[in-house]
Amino acid sequence: MPQTYLMLLWHMHQPFYKDLADDVYTMPWTRLHCLKDYYGMVAILRDFPAFHATYNLVPSLILQIEEYARDVAHEPAYDVAFKPAGELTSAERETLLASAFQINFDNLLFRYPRFRELWEKKQKAGAESAPKIFARQDVLDLQVLSQLAWFDEIFLANDPETVALVAKGRGYTEADKAIVRKKEIEIFKVTLEEYKKAAERGQIEISTSPFYHPILPLLCDTNVAQESHPGVKLPNKRFRHPEDAHDQLRGALELQERVLGRRPQGLWPSEGSVSDEVLRLAAEEGFIWAATDEGVLGRTKQMGFYRRGDGTLQGGEELYRPHALTSGGKTIAIFFRDHQLSDLVGFVYSHMDPHAAANDLYNRIKSAGRIGGNRPAVVSVILDGENAWEYYPGNGREFLKAFYGRVSADPELHAVTASEALKVVDPGPLTHVVPGSWINANYDVWIGADEDNRAWDLLSEARDFYAQHSAGPKVKPENRALAQQELWIAEGSDWNWWYGPEHSTPNDDEFDLLYRKHLSNIYRLLGGSPADDLAVPIKHPRVRARTVAPSAHIEPDIDGKVTNYFEWMGAGLCQPDYRSGSMHGVAQLVEVLYYGYSEKAVFLRVDLTEEFLKDHAEFEIRVSVDGESRIRLHIRIAGGSVKSVEFWKAGDALAVPQATGNQVQVAFARIFEARLDYSILGAAPYEQMSLQVSVWVNGLPLQVLPQEGWLPLELTEDLMSW
Repeated sequence: MPQTYLMLLWHMHQPFYKDLADDVYTMPWTRLHCLKDYYGMVAILRDFPAFHATYNLVPSLILQIEEYARDVAHEPAYDVAFKPAGELTSAERETLLASAFQINFDNLLFRYPRFRELWEKKQKAGAESAPKIFARQDVLDLQVLSQLAWFDEIFLANDPETVALVAKGRGYTEADKAIVRKKEIEIFKVTLEEYKKAAERGQIEISTSPFYHPILPLLCDTNVAQESHPGVKLPNKRFRHPEDAHDQLRGALELQERVLGRRPQGLWPSEGSVSDEVLRLAAEEGFIWAATDEGVLGRTKQMGFYRRGDGTLQGGEELYRPHALTSGGKTIAIFFRDHQLSDLVGFVYSHMDPHAAANDLYNRIKSAGRIGGNRPAVVSVILDGENAWEYYPGNGREFLKAFYGRVSADPELHAVTASEALKVVDPGPLTHVVPGSWINANYDVWIGADEDNRAWDLLSEARDFYAQHSAGPKVKPENRALAQQELWIAEGSDWNWWYGPEHSTPNDDEFDLLYRKHLSNIYRLLGGSPADDLAVPIKHPRVRARTVAPSAHIEPDIDGKVTNYFEWMGAGLCQPDYRSGSMHGVAQLVEVLYYGYSEKAVFLRVDLTEEFLKDHAEFEIRVSVDGESRIRLHIRIAGGSVKSVEFWKAGDALAVPQATGNQVQVAFARIFEARLDYSILGAAPYEQMSLQVSVWVNGLPLQVLPQEGWLPLELTEDLMSW
């Protein structure tokens, strides 16, 4: 019987969670998955020297791991996890209780009785009361256990200090917590070294992805989406920048060579997204192979792959071999993954006994390899290397050990790296591939929905601004380089993964805000003013505002103080309801926005929270009015008073502000108040307009009211003549 080869590829990736401008990691997932997955997933192979595999390390993930290993990563959840328990502020306690329990309950949280006890205490008290009733020892135990729960199984089983901490169970001390932090740094430091050692001994191949994980075919041309999905709705602005795809590929090669000591030969294009243009670019950069999903091969060959009852596959002679695409004088090999086998590991086997699951996968691969004839089969199994394991008992290690052991013991089944597979099987010829990804062989997750397309349009506008102004004589070289990094980050696939109807997470708001910050930074670094549209969430918000329309004329004093209760009586209001959101205090900046009218002017009042005012001595209030002529006002506040007022009649990010004269009055003491004459708004008293007020810090948007986008100003004749 001809030999069967297994080409197993683990794709290791996390979004780039760092806000470059603030030098802060906004979410903890790279750190936590590094503790739990990245080290152990390769270290486990020490026990199975005959098992070879391919690991895809995304460059932006490598960068983040390096910063955690150097102990220079700033992350709020990390900080509160190790700050002395008695020194946590009420807001930090809320952050701890919000982040500590974002974890798989059955396999990670409930394995520690005290951790479960603390979770039940929080559930019983409720989210608002829990931070107040947790005693200092509760907080200490939560800090320690919420970290240990993410520790790698190898450390949990073999490291003496870690074993002792787990055995203690409760009653932890600050000294115990210090040990936990020391162990975390140790795991971060050995992670990339473990990959390097495994590659040096020839047991693994390390491939790469474009630097910040963009959908390369869409970077090259968003219109390519129509080939895999005719009629898909495209963004208003066509994005076509193959030079960015080229740069992200070259940057990936250079980083991996610097960190891991060798230039990768293989490419996992983000989300398995391929096209002729992308594969040609990859071949030009020296990649010898890439990989994607069986659906792309099926569409390309106009054939289906049907599983028979005996485990063999109709069409297996095509699927279970690499192919070689020749285009523009360049050739690159392509592996097409078995979608079903990959999904069984990712989504099904976690519910089975680990040994039964391992045996099932082994038998399916053996059956799949029976393709007939004398040619050996290469069965490609490709999936995420971190996301599935928290759903497995023991982080999936028993399953992996059982599976690796079965394969290693079978002389007719060899686990090989991708490059090794190319040496034992002749590729089939291709002259074209239908563009697509590993999800439905199209790009619908990342383009087509209203949210996706809006994100692309904002990216296009920022990309155009970058092209026009990055080479300006007044732009510092370091700012130009940083703006390019922000652009590359914003081109990543992860933002649009969460936009649109397909996916959602409790961190939707944080993802959305971070994406818009990256785009805003491009403008700021190049001397421009970020577009006001970047203040408005792209993801349909869960934090909505209670609105009440104005009921009477008002004529308040513009002094920045609550002079008397009655001066704003009759005003409308817009008040955010934070109880339905997921920001955990991040966006709780504005208590309420009041607005109203007189016969000559529009009046605004913004009440900011005490916590925001305490933390920010300088900030900016932006007022945008959308009518016949769209205008905006930027009011800079510093040291408790208004420092400047800038006025634009156009949306150009580099427009010169105009004088307002006495048409605008603003004041800030404890509250912000403004009077805007209809003349500066370019509006008659009865004309319909829309209003938006946003809060910015350091040129970055933090909150907008209303969060849905715009507040209609109903300047009706009845109200004006009240």
